[in-house]
Amino acid sequence: MYPFAAYVLRKYHELTGWNEDFYSKLTRSSTAILDFDVPHGVNFAISKSPTPLFKTTYTLQALPTLHGSLGYIFTSCPLDVGDSHVVPFEDLLGRFKIYGPPKRPEGKEEEWLAGQRVDTRDYLLYGRMYVPAQRIEALYSIRISPTLQGTIAAISEPGRFGTRPQRYGAPTTRSNLMFGLEHDIGRWCTEYSYSAEDGMWGARVLHHFGRLAGEAGSDKWVLGEGEKRVDEEDPMPGGLRGRFSAGAEVYFSAKEKSAGVSAGVRFTTLPDAAPPSLTQTHPPPLTSSSQPPTTITATFNPIVGQFSGAYAARVSRDITLCSRYDFNMYSYETDWTMGAEWWMRRSKARPLAPVPVPTSSHAVAPTPPTPQVPAQILAPPNPATEVEEDEIQGVVKARIGTDASVSLMWEGRLRNTLISLGVLSNLASPAKPIVNIGVELAYFSFDQ
Repeated sequence: MYPFAAYVLRKYHELTGWNEDFYSKLTRSSTAILDFDVPHGVNFAISKSPTPLFKTTYTLQALPTLHGSLGYIFTSCPLDVGDSHVVPFEDLLGRFKIYGPPKRPEGKEEEWLAGQRVDTRDYLLYGRMYVPAQRIEALYSIRISPTLQGTIAAISEPGRFGTRPQRYGAPTTRSNLMFGLEHDIGRWCTEYSYSAEDGMWGARVLHHFGRLAGEAGSDKWVLGEGEKRVDEEDPMPGGLRGRFSAGAEVYFSAKEKSAGVSAGVRFTTLPDAAPPSLTQTHPPPLTSSSQPPTTITATFNPIVGQFSGAYAARVSRDITLCSRYDFNMYSYETDWTMGAEWWMRRSKARPLAPVPVPTSSHAVAPTPPTPQVPAQILAPPNPATEVEEDEIQGVVKARIGTDASVSLMWEGRLRNTLISLGVLSNLASPAKPIVNIGVELAYFSFDQ
């Protein structure tokens, strides 16, 4: 389940129309199933939004050690995050999802007063302090232009005694300052980053093939008589209909004198024809004529010789399966991981409005009496309730790998509280098969 700060950041990007599909999140569909985090110990999280612009969050870990944190979030635009008991459950955690076609971000409308532009740039401020560890985190994100967003992140953490002599035995302080810049024009997405601690520079690029959102016929370009583009998203014989995305990254550290490069490609099927709200919340059942929602990714790092390929598909309305294969061409080490997520639902009923009886000022001829019939024979269905779409009440995630590690987690909602309960085990260790058992309780509210 997303921490409250991460959930607010996602809502902020959604409100401001910023795209999150960059190269750094190329494998987010398979990662949500195979790399979920099991809670450690007993954790509590309480968050509140006193105003639409300001939010607070508090966390506490009671077991195995006692520590906590407090954080504050401020946004330039009013942000309604809802309450934990009414927010759609599927928006609160990472999950398998078929995202819509990419589109060019659009900025907010300009506001002018007396010949001067008075609208401001959207931004988000976040700060968090851990106690008693005295670790401090800070984040500043600003929308520089409709297609450009900048980020500054800082971390300060008191460390242990350093290797060099310190006056009066004062402990050293580890700190880091990171800069990020994201540029998105729809078809091309680029990221630039710098870390001051190790002097690491990085650049990533991602290209989307096929149509963009709002370009229904823009890529029906003809090269010749009867010739079409290869990225027109037409289905191959016996295959799936979808679109491709490809990207790469390069990073270099002058301080560590190291460098790296990687490349990746992703294929994803087209979203269903149903409205986005219905498709995301209640995916339609698969039929023989429809293709299963599928995402296939492959990444390769030639310097370390690491290859990774993942395949995820929704095999039924509520079950998604995923597998990932990792191989190192230098050490010949392999790892195969399998996972699944199962959405739990329940029928939801609501009362119906009474049917109005037409009235008329004209006299109506009386109807002849009807014979009396026992009530149990003519008992009509109760019109007071009507069954709606099923409501999601929880999800079960499972993961198993060739390293004999097994993870199982249930996330759901109990009245007004969100609950995450998980267990991590190692079947290769008979002496200690259970590595970790944890539970997390979260609650947040929004004052209108």
